Amino acid sequence: MKNRYIESFQKAQIGDKKVPTFKAGDTIRLGIKIMEGDKSRIQNFEGVCISIRGNSVDRTFTVRKIGANNIGVEKTFPLYSDSLNSIEVLRIGRVRRAKLYYLRNRKGKAARIKELRKQDSHKTNPKA
Repeated sequence: MKNRYIESFQKAQIGDKKVPTFKAGDTIRLGIKIMEGDKSRIQNFEGVCISIRGNSVDRTFTVRKIGANNIGVEKTFPLYSDSLNSIEVLRIGRVRRAKLYYLRNRKGKAARIKELRKQDSHKTNPKA
């Protein structure tokens, strides 16, 4: 049971933000708002979601991409952050884990994730 003040604060934080549903293994593109002095711009960060944790306002997710010179870059974002301008799901991955930390030790083709296609959807949802 939460304090009613905390609940009202959390509802104000969430507001009317539209967040797409995604899970670990999905490739997502984030539009991150960056402030440079008095100017702001939006920079895209595209990678594979390797973990989601927390609930309601405290929910965070980690995105991993391969940067320049094959260096892995991971960033953790709060789901309802003001600095996140947009979240776009590009590919839905077919994985069997909730946390994909094993991708940190893999390179190249070994780090690929299979894409969930329309005919594979019956495997994940037996009632459909």
